[in-house]
Amino acid sequence: MSDAHDANPGLQHAWHQVTRRALLGRATTGLGTMALASLLPHEAKSATDSGGLPGLPHFAPAAKRVIYLFQSGGPSQLDLLDYKPELRKRFGQEVPTSVYPPERKTTMTSGQKQFPTAPSAFTFHRRGDCGTYFSELLPHLGSMADDICVINSMYTEAINHDPAITFFLTGSQIPGRPSMGSWMSYGLGTDSKNLPTFVAMTSKGSAKAGQPLYDRLWGSGFLPARHQGVKFRNQGPPVLDIFNPDGVDRALRRQMIDKVRQLNSLSLQREHDPEIENRIQQYELAFRMQSSVPELTDLSDEPEHIFSLYGKDARTPGKYAYNCLIARRLAERGVRFIQLFHQGWDQHGNLPRQIGVQCRDTDQASAALLRDLKQRGLLDDTLIIWGGEFGRTVYSQGGLQRGVYGRDHHPSCMSIWLAGAGIRGGMAYGATDDYSVNAVENRVHVHDLQATILQQMGIDHERLTYRYQGRHFRLTDVHGKVVRDILT
Repeated sequence: MSDAHDANPGLQHAWHQVTRRALLGRATTGLGTMALASLLPHEAKSATDSGGLPGLPHFAPAAKRVIYLFQSGGPSQLDLLDYKPELRKRFGQEVPTSVYPPERKTTMTSGQKQFPTAPSAFTFHRRGDCGTYFSELLPHLGSMADDICVINSMYTEAINHDPAITFFLTGSQIPGRPSMGSWMSYGLGTDSKNLPTFVAMTSKGSAKAGQPLYDRLWGSGFLPARHQGVKFRNQGPPVLDIFNPDGVDRALRRQMIDKVRQLNSLSLQREHDPEIENRIQQYELAFRMQSSVPELTDLSDEPEHIFSLYGKDARTPGKYAYNCLIARRLAERGVRFIQLFHQGWDQHGNLPRQIGVQCRDTDQASAALLRDLKQRGLLDDTLIIWGGEFGRTVYSQGGLQRGVYGRDHHPSCMSIWLAGAGIRGGMAYGATDDYSVNAVENRVHVHDLQATILQQMGIDHERLTYRYQGRHFRLTDVHGKVVRDILT
């Protein structure tokens, strides 16, 4: 095997996997699991525990876990975090084609006869000792300004929702790649014996229905299936079949799992298929989750001041505030990657009213999560990311009035924020041009963000790979650089 394979556990894992399959295709049925384990040490390890790849993390991590607060639909940077006071002087003026050429507009607005400048209807204030600007729509997050790093120079390549979300979470606009949480599970394994390594939750915004969210956004793609995220539902039991049916007690369920394990073990000895071992492990995790998930979602031990901190929706399953509180409880219990999706940020018309409702859904709970983690000593090793899939246009979609406007999709700049786990709080990083059309200073690409997230988890993004269909894949593809300026 080449030196490149020796230096990269992901490559080594994939090379062994292909070699083993070729060997078993020619071997006699007497080749047992002992010999198989000697050929494939990585899979043999995963067969006996829930660990990740040997040699990972590559270096001491700043973060033990990630909580990604994904705001689905594309929040308007101009109305939240990218302060452009000079645009008020240009209200209603045509956005110059030299700034925003026709070929960059979507089909939803390219046919408009006018593209009037729409400055934000909201006021901005400097918050914290750092003086970072936050919109009046984000009073609670503004109170945490000294813990937050705002990136105003984020940009992407996708202009439609599904490919844009897919790009942020899998590194490709084309469906089928593993999600970020699955890469973490594959590389680092789990810190929790009784809960999944990767959990996803969704909530619906109060403003509008929002774009659909597909299970593949937390899927494992071509990685082994045990690395996919487990979705906690927003109504009814958090996980389907988490409770035993009438007439089946825990002892009987244990007997059933043991019998199924015996049958699967016989199949594993015969077929030598690692997915059978994955299936065995997932049955065991599901059994443990029948105790751990009800305990996790039982909020009776939370004091009243915590519910007041997160807001009125903190007791209501399916609400963003409830999911933020559950995210904190998951973090306490060792879940490595926690993904919250909040729908409804796609505000093409009447944006001021709709974005106000969205912020009422999310601002207090997002800030509460930061404050709660901080007071428990968990923010130091928890990486928080907040952001959507792209930004919004400076020109109004449709007619423009004072306080009434819409904004179309815009990939060339957007704002996100990060906090915790080695992130420099109290800073605004990067800048856009005068119209908030292009990121012009310290530009941060999607792959750069992904590389930085992996870096904080102790992973060199160039070294975590998986061989599939004849090539080695990674989350950042062949791109990405760590944004070291925002790290402590």
